[in-house]
Amino acid sequence: MMEIAWIIPLFPLLSFLLLLAAGRVLKEKSAYIGILLTLCSFLFSVLVLWGRIRGDTYKAEADWLNIGEAHIKAGFEVNQLNALMLVIVSLVSFLVHLYSKGYMQREDRLPVFYAYLGLFTFAMLGLVISPNLLQLYIFWELVGLGSFLLIGFYFYKEEAKAAAKKAFIMTRIGDVGLFIGMILLFWKTGSFDFQVIFQEVEGGGITQSMITLTAILIFIGAMGKSGQFPLHTWLPDAMEGPTPVSALIHAATMVAAGVYLVAAMYPLFLASTSAMLIVASIGGLTAIFAASIGLVQRDIKRILAYSTVSQLGYMMLALGTGGYTAGVFHLMTHAFFKALLFLAAGSVIHAVHTQDVEEMGGLWKKLRITGPVFLIGTLAISGVPLFSGFFSKDEILSSAWENGNYVLFGLAVIAAFFTAFYMFRLFFLVFSGRLKKQGVLVHESPRSMTFPMIILAVLAVISGYINTPWFGTFLGSWLTEGNPYLEPEHRSGPVWIMGAATLVSLAGIALAYLIYRRNSISREWLGGEGSFLHTVLYNKYYVDEFYQGTIVWLTGFVSIFLSYIDRFIVEGLVNGIAASIHKLGRLLSRFQTGQTQHYGAIAFLGLAVLVIIFALTGGMFG
Repeated sequence: MMEIAWIIPLFPLLSFLLLLAAGRVLKEKSAYIGILLTLCSFLFSVLVLWGRIRGDTYKAEADWLNIGEAHIKAGFEVNQLNALMLVIVSLVSFLVHLYSKGYMQREDRLPVFYAYLGLFTFAMLGLVISPNLLQLYIFWELVGLGSFLLIGFYFYKEEAKAAAKKAFIMTRIGDVGLFIGMILLFWKTGSFDFQVIFQEVEGGGITQSMITLTAILIFIGAMGKSGQFPLHTWLPDAMEGPTPVSALIHAATMVAAGVYLVAAMYPLFLASTSAMLIVASIGGLTAIFAASIGLVQRDIKRILAYSTVSQLGYMMLALGTGGYTAGVFHLMTHAFFKALLFLAAGSVIHAVHTQDVEEMGGLWKKLRITGPVFLIGTLAISGVPLFSGFFSKDEILSSAWENGNYVLFGLAVIAAFFTAFYMFRLFFLVFSGRLKKQGVLVHESPRSMTFPMIILAVLAVISGYINTPWFGTFLGSWLTEGNPYLEPEHRSGPVWIMGAATLVSLAGIALAYLIYRRNSISREWLGGEGSFLHTVLYNKYYVDEFYQGTIVWLTGFVSIFLSYIDRFIVEGLVNGIAASIHKLGRLLSRFQTGQTQHYGAIAFLGLAVLVIIFALTGGMFG
């Protein structure tokens, strides 16, 4: 079945084209087209995954461009990593399409919304089956375009327009790094093909310094898409898009593209100890940095956004410490429980019409489905035993410990405590206590919204069991099977790590319970609103303000300076020459009187001048 993998991205592309052409006629029926075609992508992805489990990798390519001796190919490839990604992306996308049917039902521009979803899904699916860097880069940029359109869907809101531009520009910064790294690899290997690059790296065809440089440049591209510090600030602002978009971007698609890129290029990173250390360090810093910000935020979607940044840091930490399976494993489990949390948050917003958690409360009895599934997602991301996040997070901690990165291990443990605390702070503020939102009829969301949440809740529980020390390590063995550059792995680590991680998570939950449910500990115990610590965290360490006062200001100053040079020097010189020629033309035009006697006089005058010159030179000119 792997031969049909090329069809999978075409279904959402067809959805995009159909809705773009006939959306105004179809109106609300547009949702059914988007849902049906995305379901087809998911079903075909399952068939491809099953074929990959039973068979070998598959690759099909054809010549695309021939430039001199360079032969650039296009095609598709199915291996363990992208077969798994096809299922994750298509499943989450299908559930988001289905959820949007209820959440966006009153939206006038519903066909446009589903068209954008189709384009975005097509780009992500095309990205993961690309067999070479150039084709991946094309879809990589198309993912950026799709995210720009979706984040800025409410284009009449200034915040949405600003967020879309910010996401587009900041991810482009990372993309420049990826592009330079890609060109350098082509320069050294003569190919964009992954396998050719890996063979050159292993065979010594690329110097160690060039390996490190290209790996870091490619990681810069991944930093932009996956919101790693310091290119993370676009990701929380992307919450200005509709909630289903947040679930799609923050769970299994755009932010996962950066992690997927590092995993796909992993043999290159393995060849450079320095590059691996940088990946791990940036990942660990991002994990605790974003988790600390999430402790005090009030917007329900921004809390989840910073948790996404933190979890992406975990994935990079795993990959940087040699935990290939751990990083991919957490990518999979995170896709399910984070999509669940965003969709459940959307259900809450749909019910109470606010995103401020301080204005919520008492929703457990009102939202009989949303409450329990939100709790499941919260338990999973907090790493509570028997939920999926517990197994994948434990493997990441084990990877950091076994690699000898004890500082990063400590940061990851602290980030785990923060995660459990702020997620249960969010849960207790929203669902416990009394109902604070008065005058609003709170009711459960329609089945088109609750059904996807239930499916994701089940996956948030069971998806972790494919790679555990108790029930078998299928994922770790299967992901590396037949790959000459990777060894089968399962980072079980010392038993005490699992116990310590559990205690840390339970401690975070207990502290949140005592503060926000029992009220036995004051919220001001570590510094309440107005304190220095709270102000710094609430304002996100003033990173945005720093960028605004330095990079943005400098860029604006240089732009204005260059505009004046262009206007008064370049254009002044050009306009001066043009004006001189114009005046000269007007002067000469005075001799064009149209009178024959004037032309005859000038002709005789010219002839007389020539005769004089002839006489003075003795018949020799020059």
